[in-house]
Amino acid sequence: MPTVLFFLGVIFFFALLYLGRGFVAWVGVGICWLAAWATAGIGSPVLFVAVALLLAAAALFFAAKSFRQKYLSARLLKFARGQLPEMGDTERIAMEAGTVWWDGDLFSGAPDWRKLFAFKPRLLSDKERAFLDGPVEELCRLVDDWQIAQDRGPSPEVWDFLKKHKFFGMIIPESYGGLGFSAIAHSAVVAKVSSRSVATATTLMVPNSLGPAELLLHYGTEDQRKYFLPRLASGEEIPCFALTGPEAGSDAAATESTGVVAEGSFQGQKVLGIRLNWRKRYITLAPVATVIGLAFRLQDPDGLLGGEADLGITCALIPAGLPGIDIGQRHDPMGVPFANGPIFGKDVFVPLDFVIGGQAGVGQGWKMLMESLAVGRSISLPALSVGAAQLATRVTGAYGAVREQFGRPIGQFEGVEEPLARIGALTYMMNAARVLTCAAVDGGEKPAVLSAIVKAYLTDTMRHIVNDAMDVRGGAAICRGPNNILGRGFIAIPIGITVEGSNILTRSMIVFGQGAVRCHPYLQAEMAALADDDLARFDQVIFQHLNFLGQNFARALVLGVTGGRVTQVPGAGRFGRQLQHFTRLSSAFALLADVTVITMGGALKRKEKISGRMADALAWLYLGSATLKRFYDAGQPKLEEKVMTWACERAQWEVQQALLAVLRNFPNRIVAALLYVAIFPLGPRYKPPSDHLGGEVAQALLGVSELRDRLTGDIFVPRDEDSGLARLESALLTITEAAPVAQKIRAARRDGKIKSRTAAEQIEEARASGLIRPDEHARILAAHEARDGAIQVDAFPPRVYVNLKG
Repeated sequence: MPTVLFFLGVIFFFALLYLGRGFVAWVGVGICWLAAWATAGIGSPVLFVAVALLLAAAALFFAAKSFRQKYLSARLLKFARGQLPEMGDTERIAMEAGTVWWDGDLFSGAPDWRKLFAFKPRLLSDKERAFLDGPVEELCRLVDDWQIAQDRGPSPEVWDFLKKHKFFGMIIPESYGGLGFSAIAHSAVVAKVSSRSVATATTLMVPNSLGPAELLLHYGTEDQRKYFLPRLASGEEIPCFALTGPEAGSDAAATESTGVVAEGSFQGQKVLGIRLNWRKRYITLAPVATVIGLAFRLQDPDGLLGGEADLGITCALIPAGLPGIDIGQRHDPMGVPFANGPIFGKDVFVPLDFVIGGQAGVGQGWKMLMESLAVGRSISLPALSVGAAQLATRVTGAYGAVREQFGRPIGQFEGVEEPLARIGALTYMMNAARVLTCAAVDGGEKPAVLSAIVKAYLTDTMRHIVNDAMDVRGGAAICRGPNNILGRGFIAIPIGITVEGSNILTRSMIVFGQGAVRCHPYLQAEMAALADDDLARFDQVIFQHLNFLGQNFARALVLGVTGGRVTQVPGAGRFGRQLQHFTRLSSAFALLADVTVITMGGALKRKEKISGRMADALAWLYLGSATLKRFYDAGQPKLEEKVMTWACERAQWEVQQALLAVLRNFPNRIVAALLYVAIFPLGPRYKPPSDHLGGEVAQALLGVSELRDRLTGDIFVPRDEDSGLARLESALLTITEAAPVAQKIRAARRDGKIKSRTAAEQIEEARASGLIRPDEHARILAAHEARDGAIQVDAFPPRVYVNLKG
C-alpha cells in the first residue's frame, strides 16, 4: 500500500505542477505527502510524523514573505548580481529594442494557438494590389537582368521608371508624397521584383528599409520630414545610409567615425554645428546618393551643448556634395551590379540641425537604429529570399517535367524527388514566415527577435533551396547567359547572408541572446530589480520564476511521456497533432532555455555555440508556427496538407536536433542528464520527413500543377517574351498538351511496334505507321521542338565572350 500511495503521490505532484497550481505552496505540500508516503513504508510512525512536520515547516517558511525575503531572497539577490554580466548602454538599448509577440509564447512553454489563429493578417488594399498588378509588372517586363549585368547597372529608363512610380517612397505616407504602403505590400513588391532582378530589387530596397526615410518618419523634426520625405518619395533625392566602417562591422557601436560639436561657417553664416570625420564602406546606393544618412559618435569636449563630453551615437543627414566628402567609388559585391561603395569624410562641417530629430536627437542614434532595424529586418531580405525560393520552385517543378533522361522526365527519379520536396516544402514555410512577420509589423509590433529570425533563417534557407535547384538544373544552371534563370540569383546569395547583421552573428549572439532577456516572462523584471536593488520586487519575481520553472519541468516531462497528446489544441487530425508536437517542443525549449540562463549566467555571452543552437530551436519553432498559421488561414486545404506536414516534420526534427546538441555540450553534466530525462523521457522521437511523403510532395509540384502555382504566386512569370523562364513555361504547356500522344509512342516502343532510337525518328515512325493522327503528330512534334528549345544553353562567339561582364 505505501508503494501505491508513493506513486499516486508522484503522479499527483506532477499533475499539480503541470496545471500550474502555485509552485511554492504545492511543492511544500507535495514533498510532505511524498516523503510521508515513502517513509510510512520503511520507517516508524514517529519518523513519519517528524518528516511530515519538518517539511510542513519548510512549506510555511516559503509562504512567509518576510522570513523568505530576509533569509533566502536576499542571498539569492546577491548571488544573482554576481552571475549577471554588466550591461552597457548600447547593449541595454539593443536588448530593449522592439516588442515581444509570438516569440514570448514560444518562450513560455505553453503557446496560445487560439490567440495566434485569431490574429488576422492585414490583406493587400485595392491600391496596393493595383500597384503590384500594374507598375510592378511593368517594371519586371522592362528589366533585363542579363543586360543589367553587362551594363553594370540598371538602365536610365529603369531609374526613371522607379522614380516616376515612387518605388523609393513605398514606406513614406501619402501626406508626404509617398505611397504609404503596408509592410506586406512592401514585402510583396520586393519579392516580385527580386524574382526578376536582384540588382533592381536591391536598388529599391534600401530607400524603403533602414535609412533616412525610416528614421525621419519616427524621429525627425516636422521641418525635416516636410523637406526630405517628398524629395525622397519622388526620387529627387537618392539616399544611402552609412553605418558600417572598417573598424565597425557587426559591432557597429564600435564606430570610429566621429563628430565634434563646434562653431563654424555654413553657407556664409556662423552656426553651431558638428565637424565630422568618417570612413564608411559597403554602403548601398552610395555611388549615386545625393543625401547621406550618417551614424557617428558625437563628442562635445568644450561643453557647448551643456552636457557630457561623450554624447554617444548620433545620426545626421548630410548632403553628398559638401566639401570634404569623397563619394562615388564602387565596390563590386559578387559581380551583382547594384550601386555600392565607400564614403569618406574629412573635416566636413554641418549645422547641428542636420542631426535627425534636431538637438533632441543628439546621442539617440543607437536607439533609432536598433528600433528601426527591428522593423526593417522583417521585410526586405526575407522578401528577397522568398522571391528566390519561389523562382527555384517554379523552375524546378517545370524543368523536372520537361527535361528527360533515360526515357522519362528527370522529376520522376527519386534522386531528383528528394531536392524537389525540400525546395517546395521549405518555400511554403518561408513564405508563411514572411507573411506572418509582416502581419505582426502591420499590427503595430516591432518584432526584434522574430525579425532577426526571418532575416537569418530565410536567407540561409534560400541558400539551400537555390543550391538544390542548381543541382536539379545541372549544366543549364552553370552556363551564364540570358537563358540562365537561376545563375544571377545564385551569385547574389552571400550578399543576403551578410548584410543587415551577418547570419553568424545573428544566430550566435542576437536571436537567443536578446530573446532570452526580452521574451522570458520574468528575466527582464529580475534584471530590473537587481539594477534597482529592489529586494521586495526581486523576491516576488524570483518565486514566480521558480514556479514557472517547476511548471515547465513538469509540463516537459508529461508531454514527453505522452508525446504531447494530453495537450488541448484548437485542431484535429494531422493538423491538431502538429499543434501538439510544437506545444511539446516549446515546453522543452522553455525549460532548457531557463536552466541554460540560470546555470550559465553571464558566461552565456561567451557560449556562442550553445546560444546558436538555442537560436536554431527557437527559429524552427517559429517557422513551424508560421507554417501552421498559413495552413489554418487558408482553410486547411487538402492540396497543401502534405507540404504542410513535410515542413512541420522538418521543423520538429530540427528543434529536436538543436536541443540534443545543447544537452550533449551542456557544461554541467549532472544538470544535462536531469534535463534529458525531463525533455526526452522516451528518447528522441522525431525523424526527418519520410521518403514516401517527400515523393508525394515532389510529384505534386511537377509539371502543370495547382500546388506549384500556389507556392509561386508572388513572383513575376514572363509569358510573351524570349527568355529562359518564358521558354520553359511555354514548353511545359506544350508538352503537357501532347502527353497523351507521347504515352501512345512509349507504349508502342515497349510493345516493339516502334524501333527507332531518337525521339524525332520515333515521332516520324509513329506518323508513318498510322499510330498517331496528323493532329497528334503536329502536337507531339511541337512538344519535341519546345523541349529541345527549353533545354538549350547560351554560347558566345569568342569576340563577345571576352567582353562579358558580371
